[in-house]
Amino acid sequence: MMGDTVNLVLASSSPRRRDLLARIGVVPVRVAAPDIDETPFPAEVPRVYALRLAVEKARAVDRAAGEIVIAGDTTIAVGRRILPPADTETVQRRLLALLSGRRHHALSAVCVIDRSGKERTRLADTIVAFKPLTPAEIDDYVACGEGLGKAGGYAIQGRAEAFVRFLSGSHSGVVGLPLFETRALLKTAGLPLA
Repeated sequence: MMGDTVNLVLASSSPRRRDLLARIGVVPVRVAAPDIDETPFPAEVPRVYALRLAVEKARAVDRAAGEIVIAGDTTIAVGRRILPPADTETVQRRLLALLSGRRHHALSAVCVIDRSGKERTRLADTIVAFKPLTPAEIDDYVACGEGLGKAGGYAIQGRAEAFVRFLSGSHSGVVGLPLFETRALLKTAGLPLA
């Protein structure tokens, strides 16, 4: 079934999630960008937030009869603090300075809605530790543009990987979709994966 199109809808506009699915031989029949409010609830903890967003994204796209929907969310957290996406270079600099020299959690949640409408979720909690970043390193990284718009202000699959001194968990989860958990959910939903 490697590379075959399946009756799967990817509820994401992220090309990284599409690429990650391809690594396990899955090509969605279509991609639909969910439109949801991603504002955290008051006092919402990061794990609950990431799972809630994955579920809301999966529910937000139309699902035809016989289709399976998959959605994901990657949330970067320092303690109980949910970090925003780096929407501007100013925000990105602030996020990178916060992550400099410390550990953080990359929480990657997945929701699959099977053909019968049953929802299943999984969450990968990856601990990532950055080396101490100099102001020049932060400026250079911001100037390259790859972390803009990303959770936590960085893309681990690019230049920021050189900042990682320690990682425990799912590298693919930090990129945007934890493949071990994703494969298990898709198999349970009836996709014929080897």
